Amino acid sequence: MPPQPLRGFRDYPPPSAGARSEIRRRMRSAARRAGFQELETPSVEPLDLYREKSGDEIASQVWAFRDKGDREVALTPETTPSLARVFAERAVAEPLPVKWFTVARLWRYEEPQAGRTREFLQFNLDILGVAGLEAEIDLLAAAGLVLDAAGAEGLYAFRVNDRALAEGIGRALGARETARFFRAVDQFRKMDRSAFLRELEASGLSDDRARELTELFTTVGTGLPASALPAYFERLQDWGLDPAARAGIDRLQRMAAGAGAAGLGDRWVFDPTVVRGLAYYTSSVFEAFARSGDGRALFGGGRYDRLVELFGGPPTPAVGLAIGDQTLEQLLRSAGRWPDGEPLLDLYVVAMAPELRAEAIRLTAELRSAGRSVDLDLMGRSVGRQLKEAGRRARQAVLLAPRELERGVVLVRDLTTGDQVERPRSSVVPSA
Repeated sequence: MPPQPLRGFRDYPPPSAGARSEIRRRMRSAARRAGFQELETPSVEPLDLYREKSGDEIASQVWAFRDKGDREVALTPETTPSLARVFAERAVAEPLPVKWFTVARLWRYEEPQAGRTREFLQFNLDILGVAGLEAEIDLLAAAGLVLDAAGAEGLYAFRVNDRALAEGIGRALGARETARFFRAVDQFRKMDRSAFLRELEASGLSDDRARELTELFTTVGTGLPASALPAYFERLQDWGLDPAARAGIDRLQRMAAGAGAAGLGDRWVFDPTVVRGLAYYTSSVFEAFARSGDGRALFGGGRYDRLVELFGGPPTPAVGLAIGDQTLEQLLRSAGRWPDGEPLLDLYVVAMAPELRAEAIRLTAELRSAGRSVDLDLMGRSVGRQLKEAGRRARQAVLLAPRELERGVVLVRDLTTGDQVERPRSSVVPSA
C-alpha cells in the first residue's frame, strides 16, 4: 500500500487544487480592490512569538520543536503575531494607515473533523493605525467584498460584539474568573444548556444569575439587527453595567450605524456570545457565520490595540480577521457554488495531420507569448481524441489542417456552441 498523508493533512489533486487556487485568486483581487496590499511571512517562527500572546487555545495547539540550532521554533499557527512583528520593525517608516492581507499555510495540532484539518490555508485582512470604528467598518466591508467574490454572496452574516461589554456583563453578574467566563460564553452555541450553566457557575455566577444570562442569550437567536439594539441594551443596563461596559455599548451602536452606511445593514447583527478565544483582542470582536446549516463561523477577528507594543513597536491601534479555507469551501459546496477547477484555457491547438505538429508547437508558443492560455497534444493522439481533450479543457480550438494552412488560414471552433470559422493564420495571434 503506498504511503498516505498524515492524519489531519490532505492532498488536493487537480481539479480540486485548481478550484482552491481560483477561489484565492478571486479573494486576492477583491482585497486589492478594497485597498489592501499583500504581505508574506515565514512558515516557521520562534516559539516565543506565540507564548502569552495568542492565548491558551493556540498555545496548546502549536507544532513546536527544537531546530538544528537548538532553538525553540514553531510551525506558524496564525499570522497576526507575525504581522505585528513585521509592522513593529517598519513602524517608523510605514505610512498610516496600513492595510495588509496575507494568504498563509498554517498548522495547528487539534482533533481533525469536518471543516478542520491540522494544515490549512487562511486569508487574513488587517488594518493598523486607525483608532476609530472606521477601521472595523472598512474591514467588514472588505470582508464582504472578499466573501462575495469567492461566491458566498447572500450566504452569510456578521456577528459582532465588544469584549468590554462582555467583561462588564461578567463583572455585573459576579464572575470571579474572567477567562473562564469568556470560555463559557464563547462555547454557548456549542454546548448543551446544563453544561453551560455549570461553566458559568464555575466562573463565579450564582445559579440564578447563570440562568438569567442563559435566558438572555437564548433570546438573541442567530443575532439581533441594529433596530433591536436599543431595547436589548436597555435590559443590559438594568444589571448596573460599569462605564467600560457602557462604552462598549456605545461602540456597538456607532458601529451598527456605520455598517448601515457601508451597505452591510442586512449582514450585521449583534451577538453577546461572540468573545473570541485569542488573548490579544481588546474591544470589538466579530465572526461571519453561515445563515443556513449549523451556522458555523467562516471567519473570526477583532481589535488588538496592544499587540504591536509587545514586539517593541509604538502604541498602534489595529483590527483584523482571518477567513479559513475549510469552512468556506464547505459553505460554497453546499450552495453549489464551488468551481469545477481553474478557468478553462483560452485555446487548444489541434494538429489534424502528423506533419503539422511542429506548426502546432510554433503557434502555441506564439499564443502563449501574446498572453493567451493555450495547450496542445503531446501524445500523438488522433484528431478525435485531441478534440475531446480540447472540449474538456478549453473554450476554443484552433484546428490546423493541411489544405487550409496552404491558403494561410486556420479553423477556430467555439467548443460550447460548435460554431466554426476560418481565420487568417496571421490574425490568430494578438498583436503586441
